[in-house]
Amino acid sequence: MTKLRTSIIPIGGVGSRLYPLTVDTSKAMVRFLNRPLLEHIVTMLALQGIRVIYMGVSGYHNYVQVYDYFGSGRAIAHRLGYGRDEFRIRYMPNIISRGNAEAVYSIIKYYKIDEPVLITQCDNIFDGLDLEDLGKSFEENKCDMTIVLYELENIEEVRRFGVAELRDDGTIARFVEKPKRVEEAPSRLINTGIYVIDSRMLVEFLEEGRGRRLYENGLLDFGRHVIPALIEDGYRVCGYVMKGAWFDIGTHESYMRAIRYFLRHGSPEILGVDFVYGDILMLGRSELSREAQKRFIDQAKKGRIRVKGPILVGRHTAIGENVLIAESVIDNYVVVSDDVVIENSVIMDRGYIGKGVRIRNSVIGRHVRIDDGAVIENSVIGNNVFVGRNARVIDSKIWPGKYVPSNVTFTGLTIV
Repeated sequence: MTKLRTSIIPIGGVGSRLYPLTVDTSKAMVRFLNRPLLEHIVTMLALQGIRVIYMGVSGYHNYVQVYDYFGSGRAIAHRLGYGRDEFRIRYMPNIISRGNAEAVYSIIKYYKIDEPVLITQCDNIFDGLDLEDLGKSFEENKCDMTIVLYELENIEEVRRFGVAELRDDGTIARFVEKPKRVEEAPSRLINTGIYVIDSRMLVEFLEEGRGRRLYENGLLDFGRHVIPALIEDGYRVCGYVMKGAWFDIGTHESYMRAIRYFLRHGSPEILGVDFVYGDILMLGRSELSREAQKRFIDQAKKGRIRVKGPILVGRHTAIGENVLIAESVIDNYVVVSDDVVIENSVIMDRGYIGKGVRIRNSVIGRHVRIDDGAVIENSVIGNNVFVGRNARVIDSKIWPGKYVPSNVTFTGLTIV
């Protein structure tokens, strides 16, 4: 059996549902468990045998931020112990794409790819998907395309996704993209945006017949256009129901659900964790990092830092005394002063949290300074924001670069 070795990740759009985190940041590069979200996806693929990843980047900010961080993939290869030429990342040229299917088609044509390709979206993250078994299913069932499906627990969420009806032989009989009513959904099996596709078939389809008409009219989204057309034209489109967990990081709620899941279930290898003590997961392998980790654990043992549930602590953080951290993520270079409470929240890198601050159920962006006595609850704070002394930000969203004055209260506001 030929193993899956090649993957394409389309990266486009502005990620508006994640505003303000994506106002100035590609959604693929939003910090997730102390690394860019895309790095987790790339790591998961590389650990399961993918050796070449093509980034289908669309737009200047998506390209520049992704390229400047990942480059050729050499740093990831080194971290995973691969040789110089065992793993690499390549990029789509500056070709305008009108949908994720065109991005994939353009890459296949440009790089002359002639093998089954794994496609996954840049805002999907998963755990428990066996790529070897997926490739085996694709090959043994002689599929033109295999769609990885996930069974929803809450049927009310089905309207956000494409939904498939499976035949007994594993092929897809019907596919409904984002049904308007729950009753229109043929099942609970939703499209994860993860596919295995015969690269030659996709090229042939988009260059003749109905596929050519789709191409000429710019109807090139897999879920809305290409998949239904393939099924109607009699191509063998198969479904593969994955086990484990899958998250579409398209909203703040799903972002936090994924954070909580991986804090509890993510392996140290996937999380990039270097040190574990009970529920405390810490990053850093240098001598300086080891000293900081020992100091943190000593403070926790003495009750000067209280920890509830799993927490992830990044490199070179400084945590004061009488601090409570509950089921939260503290990114690299964060300073947390004395008497602080952080619960069910994410503090991204290079933040400063002043004395007596309370942060609950919130996401704090990069390079944010929160002055003494401030309270942040059920809110999302963009990058490079300053929150003044004793300010209260409740149920609000603050755009990047904004200033929240001291002693004010914002409730239910969006500050743009």
